[in-house]
Amino acid sequence: MDAYQHILLAMDYSEHGDTVAQKAKALAAKYQAKLSIIHVLDNISMPDTTYGTIIPLDKDSGYPLLETEKSHLRALCERLEIPGTNRWMVWGAPKQEIVQLAERQQVDLIVVGSHGRHGLSLLLGSTANSVLHHAKCDVMAVRLLNDSFFEKL
Repeated sequence: MDAYQHILLAMDYSEHGDTVAQKAKALAAKYQAKLSIIHVLDNISMPDTTYGTIIPLDKDSGYPLLETEKSHLRALCERLEIPGTNRWMVWGAPKQEIVQLAERQQVDLIVVGSHGRHGLSLLLGSTANSVLHHAKCDVMAVRLLNDSFFEKL
């Protein structure tokens, strides 16, 4: 197997997000690969901006919710030692934005968290499932345990 050269961490700040981030960092260290991160904003309304879908992390938007998201991303990137040139915050559909960025940046591995989906959510699909089926590179779905599901077993 060839070593990975560029790993993209797709981050959503879920309660298990740090687990996914640490796996991506460990893989980047193992393969001496470039580590990048993308956070896609799909659950907040976007103010009118001239920026388009890519949110500049070095400019103040004056929009408190967006500034909070940017602050979370900056803090995580500092912990993971991801340089500013390898960080993206994008507004849009995660399924599309992750795959598109991976292609543009010539990523050869996407690392994303995946909850074990059941029932209707399985039929509707998840971000990890969609990325897996549409990415032109390898995808590692880090299985996140859903405690409430396993407590019922």
